[in-house]
Amino acid sequence: MLDQFSRTALLLGTENMERLFAGKVAVFGIGGVGGYCAEALARSGVGGIDLFDDDRICLTNLNRQIIATRKTVGRYKVDAMRERILEINPRAEVGAYKLFYVPATADQVDLSRYDYIVDAVDTVSAKLELICRAKALGAPVISAMGAANKLDPTAFEVADIYATSVCPLARVLRRELRKRGVDELKVVYSREPARTPLADGAAACREHCVCPPGTARKCWERRQVPASNAFVPPVAGLILAGEVVKDLIGAIPAAASEPMAAPVSAAPPAAALAGPAASPCPALRAPL
Repeated sequence: MLDQFSRTALLLGTENMERLFAGKVAVFGIGGVGGYCAEALARSGVGGIDLFDDDRICLTNLNRQIIATRKTVGRYKVDAMRERILEINPRAEVGAYKLFYVPATADQVDLSRYDYIVDAVDTVSAKLELICRAKALGAPVISAMGAANKLDPTAFEVADIYATSVCPLARVLRRELRKRGVDELKVVYSREPARTPLADGAAACREHCVCPPGTARKCWERRQVPASNAFVPPVAGLILAGEVVKDLIGAIPAAASEPMAAPVSAAPPAAALAGPAASPCPALRAPL
């Protein structure tokens, strides 16, 4: 019987769809990258998705975040994302956790519950803590590198962290993960050099703050407000989701990877024929 996942099943097969339905994925960071990743996971049929982010939707998020509309400004991102996922698949099990994942809060999350962990956070300390703990558990994890200050959505690649280049965030993580004994990590990164924002947005934010009431971390508190757009961060998020789906199912059926037969067409006119042819972090398992 046809259902909303029938077109995906034509590519992946029924058994793989069952694997996705039974899968449980944690997405840390529900912004321009993580929001699109979470949505693609839901539309792919992943049955369990937990969302982690303590931020609220801001007016400045409307240019790139899938959950950001005039109606959702001021709402917690995880609440808006959970609501959206359940509108896509009411049978999904979606957890919304208002948590800023850093070393001080990491004990509140039991990473052993997940079949896959997505790191879409934007602070180095959070990334290191999440990656180290996932590696200590042997849990599959994929990490997004920098997507801000970029204009070329075709420059993204999937690679091991130690095979990356150009990306400043990847360079920092390579150094810090090597110190911590992490010898491999799948990442999505861009080979496009980061651009310098045309103006210092932090000053404008301080003078004309549009952060919703109750925002824990004002955007102007950053050293530099990053530039962004509607077409680069989403691509990174979709690539993340694609890697998670492929890894969860293990292998795509051979028939799905075979090229489709070329359509039969009438012979071309005669005129046409004449032309040219392991981690040091503790594996803590405190429940949510």
